[in-house]
Amino acid sequence: MFEIISSPFIIFFVVAFLFLRIFFARSVYLVRQSEAIIIERLGGFYRVLTPGLHIVVPFVDNARQVSWSYVGISKKHYYSYVRTLTRIDMRESMYDFPKQNVITKDNVMMEVNALLYYQITDPKAAVYEIDNLPQAIEKLTQTKLRDVIGNLDLDESLASRNRINEELRQTLDEATDKWGVKVNRVELQEIKPPEDIRVAMEKQMRAERDKRAAILDAEGEKRAAILQAEGVREGQVLRAKGEAEARVLQSEAESRAIAAIRDAAPEGDPLSYLIALNYMKTLPELAKDKNDKLVIVPYEASALTGSLASMKKIFQEVK
Repeated sequence: MFEIISSPFIIFFVVAFLFLRIFFARSVYLVRQSEAIIIERLGGFYRVLTPGLHIVVPFVDNARQVSWSYVGISKKHYYSYVRTLTRIDMRESMYDFPKQNVITKDNVMMEVNALLYYQITDPKAAVYEIDNLPQAIEKLTQTKLRDVIGNLDLDESLASRNRINEELRQTLDEATDKWGVKVNRVELQEIKPPEDIRVAMEKQMRAERDKRAAILDAEGEKRAAILQAEGVREGQVLRAKGEAEARVLQSEAESRAIAAIRDAAPEGDPLSYLIALNYMKTLPELAKDKNDKLVIVPYEASALTGSLASMKKIFQEVK
């Protein structure tokens, strides 16, 4: 009898416990930081639950579930998967898009891989303004990327990566604003031209490097030649200045000697004295070479005799 009475009681207790648990679970929401929950009342939007503890009316207020499809990468292969979310992540998210072929302005097909950083700022708009937010962002990015690179030729697309990133970011940010999304950055991970184009570009870069090296060598040789010529010229100038100064000093010394001789012997001829003195200094130098058998005789012996007589007269007057 006790078992018969207790069995319905246990069933009632279990059912009540489960009901209360479900009631509590559907009426109390604890929202963590950087999360948001969309609450619908009887199928219509009611409010957005921000971080904190919230109490709603169970079975009347329900959390909206969204199913978003993403593209993942595994061993360099892309695959699609679907995530069903109740809690919307408000943090900045990264989306790695599959590689796609784009055509430049000069009709060169390239393979481009883009990386997008975005953040949901309005969860209501992200849920109700667009059906599948990640897929919409992916398709929009691919379309805008084709448009941007289609307006550039090959060289510009390879050299203007920062420009392409910024132009894509501005375009995507304006387009996704009504979806409650803020596009923070767009990065082109890889721009891969065809194989024949890459080979031609490598040859061109190698030729440019060889050209720059030859130009640098020529400029170095030119600079060295200029410096050497300037050094020789400065040396010649300095030597000429030194010789000129020496001549000036020698002339001044001779002038002072002539003046001294004239003061010592007013009636004598100082020029004859200097000529004779130079003759006497030159003869020992000519006689140094023992193999020289020539006999040096002054051109005018009478002039030398007169000079010697003048020297004797000057010495006598000095005494």
